[in-house]
Amino acid sequence: MDRIPRVVIIGGGFGGLAAARSLRGAPVHVTLIDRRNFHLFQPLLYQVATGWLSPANIASTLRATLKRQRNARVLLAEVIDIDVKKHRVSLSDGFVEYDILIVATGSRHHYFGHDDWEKIAPGLKTVEDATEIRRRIFIAFEAAERENDPEKLKALLTFVVVGGGPTGVELAGALGEIANDTLTHDFRSIDPSEARILLIEGGDRILPTYPTQLSSKAAIFLSELGVKVEVRAFVTELHRESVTVKCGENFQRIPCRTVIWAAGVQASFLGQVLAKATGASVDRVGRMIVERDLSIPGYPEVFVIGDLANYSHQDGKPLPGVAPVAMQQGQYVARILQNKIEQRNVTPFIYRDRGSMAMIGRAAAVADMGRFHFAGFFAWLMWLFVHLMYLVEFENKVLVLVQWGWYYFSRNRAARLITGESAGILTPNRSDADESLDLRNRKAI
Repeated sequence: MDRIPRVVIIGGGFGGLAAARSLRGAPVHVTLIDRRNFHLFQPLLYQVATGWLSPANIASTLRATLKRQRNARVLLAEVIDIDVKKHRVSLSDGFVEYDILIVATGSRHHYFGHDDWEKIAPGLKTVEDATEIRRRIFIAFEAAERENDPEKLKALLTFVVVGGGPTGVELAGALGEIANDTLTHDFRSIDPSEARILLIEGGDRILPTYPTQLSSKAAIFLSELGVKVEVRAFVTELHRESVTVKCGENFQRIPCRTVIWAAGVQASFLGQVLAKATGASVDRVGRMIVERDLSIPGYPEVFVIGDLANYSHQDGKPLPGVAPVAMQQGQYVARILQNKIEQRNVTPFIYRDRGSMAMIGRAAAVADMGRFHFAGFFAWLMWLFVHLMYLVEFENKVLVLVQWGWYYFSRNRAARLITGESAGILTPNRSDADESLDLRNRKAI
């Protein structure tokens, strides 16, 4: 190939951005395509959802991040199709041609065949998800302040988190802190500490990928925050004012107005698009089965990384959908592209697991660092340091550090804004469409 290779990257998340930045100085033209103009630090998204941080604290514009990388450009566009024969990415308003394609479009919520539940129990993947969850949490307390019916009051002050993985555990812990710390003196008619917070997990324990002792420690930390953990429990029905949970052979209907979904994810739709175009296989959640070099079988110029890839060559199990996996895969693909250009050998991808951490609350976290396991204050400090270092921009590191420090000493969450077109309407779990209609009707009256 005489001309400079054109590398097109779809997705500006951890994997896509890592690939783009790792190609700095390489003899290629890089085009990064994303339908959002920013990179979002998803591990801290739950802190936006619980009023600790603002969205701008954990987001960095892609253009600003890559502005000094002369061989890279950013396109704000939506990808709708991929033509692997013509080496062309179809956009909603045009197309881009490529020599090398890297697909890193991540994942979305998975409701296991109950997609209608999404309006009632939002997941946590985007800024909009976070601000909607934040609205529902704080508006529930506002509605409770005005409620006189004991049964309705109990439902308003009941919060259910579905899924006992890291996201669910961190959300439940943050809710416990909100009820028992943040809002302690804010209301006159209710006691926020009487809020009932339930964490529903289908497995035998929360944090199932962590060592057993860390799962037990996390459960203790949650209990101290007033969170009740229900394991071997499954949601069977979900309505606007209740959730039905199956425990063994027993069914329990729980009146509640706020449900948050953290139970599962599925790959983005581009996995199906690529599978149809290439004949490649996908797993049960839509992830593409990739080769040892992260390429698609039969298409060595097309790479899939991050949550969209099923890489099972290391120990027979798919790698977890976490930021370090995506970042290492992005860096690896950039490295092998340079090796191919320089006609050097290409070795298979190997993920180096540097550990997992989850923060349960103030000065309480668990950390699995391989042979070493930590829980409590030291694990919490490790969690803070690692997440701070992974933030993209220096300005964000400073802002987040200040916010964390302020919360640690004051216990006040500064970003408790109830936003949205219908922010003042006390209906915690209604859809935006329903609330917009209600607003129009009120104006008409």
